[in-house]
Amino acid sequence: MSDRIELRGLRVSAVCGVLPEEKARRQPLELDLDVYADLTAALTTDDLADTVDYGALCALVACIADRESGGRGRPGHQRRGGGDGGGAEATSSCTRGPHHQRGADPPHGMSRRALLALGSNLGDRWSHLRCAVAALPDVVEVSAVYETAPVGGPDQGPYLICVVRLETDLDARGLLELAQDRELAAGRVRGERWGPRTLDVDVLWVDGQTVDEPDLEVPHPRMFERAFVLVPLREVAPDLVGDIPDDQGEIVNVGLLDAGSRDPD
Repeated sequence: MSDRIELRGLRVSAVCGVLPEEKARRQPLELDLDVYADLTAALTTDDLADTVDYGALCALVACIADRESGGRGRPGHQRRGGGDGGGAEATSSCTRGPHHQRGADPPHGMSRRALLALGSNLGDRWSHLRCAVAALPDVVEVSAVYETAPVGGPDQGPYLICVVRLETDLDARGLLELAQDRELAAGRVRGERWGPRTLDVDVLWVDGQTVDEPDLEVPHPRMFERAFVLVPLREVAPDLVGDIPDDQGEIVNVGLLDAGSRDPD
């Protein structure tokens, strides 16, 4: 027996369309989903593991939209088993077309430029970044991806890092909540400070906003000191970047997020 859960107005961004210029740009989409899951066990165990993990589901939908959308608004169907209610099926349709194409002027009310830095050094780093960016609303530009050694913290692997520009009506606090949702969906566990993580999303800058609170500082207090942030930031917000420190190790351009690269198994 399956329960039907309706999700309406889920906003993701994906590479859609058949024309070259469409394939070169990520476009925001608004999706309606019907999720079918057997939640019988959850009624008796009251165990979260037997319910639907909406964060994981949304990340999965974002990845599917990014990978498989053909820009024709076709209904889709996906099945996922284990860890989200004993197997869930989702059918989706793009009921509304792209509401803001990358590089276009933002619609009325979406006047803030916001800049987020995303990094990953655990698991499939490319997939973590790609799924996070696909699930962000109002994305208008994404930098190239750079690989860099970690700064501070314990011994750990290198990071992949990119910077995303949004034109959004979200304020700094709303962006922090969005960033934390993306980290949770990627399975981030907060342990040792500056330790390895599946996904780190920092709010760097929001036009016209300054925040100095215990859990949020905007502009980010160290953004202008970190070459690994400034290098990708220069691609999407060159007006904010002056001199870049050249004594912080190698920062290597490893490609575009949309190119389909992935870490080896």
